[in-house]
Parts: sequence; structure tokens; C-alpha cells
Amino acid sequence: MRFSITKQFYFLFVLSFSCLWINAQTKYVFEEAKMGSPFTIIIYTTDSAKAALIAAKGFRLADSLNNILSDYIDSSEINRLSASSGKNRYVPVSAPLFDIIKQAQAAAELSNGAYDITIGPVVTLWRKARKAKTFPDKDSLHAALQKTGYTYVHLDTLHQSVCLEKAGMQLDVGGLGKGFVAQAALNLVQENGFNSAMVNAGGKIVTTNAPGDQKGWLIGINQPEDKENILPKMLALQNMAVSTSGDIYQYVALNGKKYSHIVNPKTGIGLTNQKNVTAIAKDGTTADWLSTACSVLSIKQSMRLIKKIQGAALLITEKKNGKIKTKSSVLFKTYYF
Repeated sequence: MRFSITKQFYFLFVLSFSCLWINAQTKYVFEEAKMGSPFTIIIYTTDSAKAALIAAKGFRLADSLNNILSDYIDSSEINRLSASSGKNRYVPVSAPLFDIIKQAQAAAELSNGAYDITIGPVVTLWRKARKAKTFPDKDSLHAALQKTGYTYVHLDTLHQSVCLEKAGMQLDVGGLGKGFVAQAALNLVQENGFNSAMVNAGGKIVTTNAPGDQKGWLIGINQPEDKENILPKMLALQNMAVSTSGDIYQYVALNGKKYSHIVNPKTGIGLTNQKNVTAIAKDGTTADWLSTACSVLSIKQSMRLIKKIQGAALLITEKKNGKIKTKSSVLFKTYYF
């Protein structure tokens, strides 16, 4: 599914506990490449065979969701839905696709369009721009923007169907898809009786109970513009999700300025403010879209948004003149180790 983000794995990572045995449970780590990034499932249990079986099911679930949600796969369900745009009809869709679109629309409403699932035509231009190392053509960018707008996506909950009003619309779940898949995999693990587990989908991390009597799963946050070093304080999370958005890996440098892979839905321009945005929420989908939307919004707007979501917290980190400056919501400090 790759969506529009790859190698975000390095923005957030889990620190291993020093002892593998906690309350007679062993730590089992399973990892495969999914969606263009490492996809890791960690389970603490006494039953290694069952853990391996459920982890395998988790990976298959990720693959099945990938085939539904990836705009990189021509035959994916989301691409088939996009092909129906402008035809003035509702298209029945699968439960996962309807669910993620419904959550994306709620995100768009809450963020006043800072997250917009219809940004696909613009993202496609920027993907080409990164490869060619050229700024998107002005006329092409304007034409792409005319095909966007979350208010032109209509849902029929009763019949689980979707209508894309404008012709040429292209849905792109890149700003919340990995969190959605990570949460689905973790739910599967929990439903099969594992109460101490974590899933890391390319840096979109979701957790259940921490192992043993630990305060939480220890998670480090990279410094902005830095692939190797983490911030001094670490997070300790359980039954929560965390996501960081930034531009360490995906950007295009044009005329001495870096344009991020994250695009402002209202202007169609890749972000130029180099910063990391870390969002904590009760589920992976919410944490993922929050880190995306708050990358687009100003700090003041972001702090207002985060207050609307129960339990959510935000950290914005910038590097200016060699110094790291941070701004966090009041609740964020409660998640520090």
C-alpha cells in the first residue's frame, strides 16, 4: 500500500526492554515488509506457536487491506471507486474502505480540511516532481486542485456506499492509512487473547497493555532533520497510539528550499516548514491523521484541534539555528517515561 509515505519507521521506534522474561512471558518479534516499510508485531506470551500463527494472520490482514486501500495498485478497490467519480452514482464498497473513508471525512471536518482524503490528484503531481526534481507545472497543479474537496465525497451509511461528485477525483489515504492498518492488526492480536502487544507499521505505533509491571512501551522520537538521534525524553504508552510526521526521507529540494511529501490540501504545495509533529491518540487512525493535519496547520490551530479529541496529545518539534524548539499540548507531558 505504501500510500504516500515510506520509511517513516525511523521517526518513532520502540526500545526493547532489558529482560525478555516478564511474569513468565517471553517477547516474540515478527517482522515483514508491508506498505513500503517494516511492519512489526511484538507479542508477550507463553505460547510461541500461537503467537506466530496470529502474527502471520496479522500480516495477511495487512496485505488484504493493502489490496483494498492502495492507490499504487491499479486494481485496488479504492482506485476502482475513484474511477467512478463524476458519474453521479453511489458505489457499494467493502466495510474496511467505507470505514476508512468515514474516518477520513470526520478528520477533514475536525481539521477544517487540513486533512483531505481527496488530495490524490495533487499528490500524484508531487510524486512525479520528487522523481524529476522539478516543481509541478502551475497549470497542472491548478487543474489537479479543481478535482479535490472532501465536501464532494458523499456517504450512504445505510447501503455502505460512496459517491464521488467531481469527475477526476482520486482518493489517497496516505495520511492515515498506515495507522488504520496497524490498528486493525493489533485488534486481531487482541481478539485472539494476547493482552500485551504492539504493532509498528512504518512508525505508526499502536499498543495494548505494557509488559509486566512496566509503565508503558518505551518509544523514542527522532529529532527534526535527524535520522540517528532521538529527543532526550521518551514516551511510555499503553493502550494508545502514536504517529510522527516529518520530511526526513521524502521531500524535493527546489531553488534551495525543501518541499515535504506532505501537501497542504488548500494550496496544493508541499510544506516547507521543516518540523516533526508527533500525535498521541487512542487509536492508530486518529494518531496518524492528526500528525498529518497538524503538520499543515499552524501551531495555534493545532493546539486548538488537539483539545477537541479526548486523550489526544501533541508535540511539535522544530530545529532553528541549530537549536531544537518544542511546543506541546498540556496532556503530552503525562505520556513521558
